[in-house]
Amino acid sequence: MSPPVLEMKATEFKAKCLAVFKDLEAHRYSKVVITRRGKPIAEMIPPKQEVPDIYGCMKGRAIIPPDFDLTAPILEDIPEAESGERGP
Repeated sequence: MSPPVLEMKATEFKAKCLAVFKDLEAHRYSKVVITRRGKPIAEMIPPKQEVPDIYGCMKGRAIIPPDFDLTAPILEDIPEAESGERGP
């Protein structure tokens, strides 16, 4: 059995939108229909899949050679901002 469809007026949605979003996220409704003067003006459905966590999403995608030093400086000349020198 699929979750029910919730139909609500636009003014009611405006007052309860955060709670409606939580209910959609929890899949308590299969769809929310927002109406104005009895006519549908918008429909919302829950996301089809979970949003993947961004932390660690690129794990295993880059290969760093074992002899490569990630802490070694890449610039030979220190920029003025870091050295404290002022320009002309």
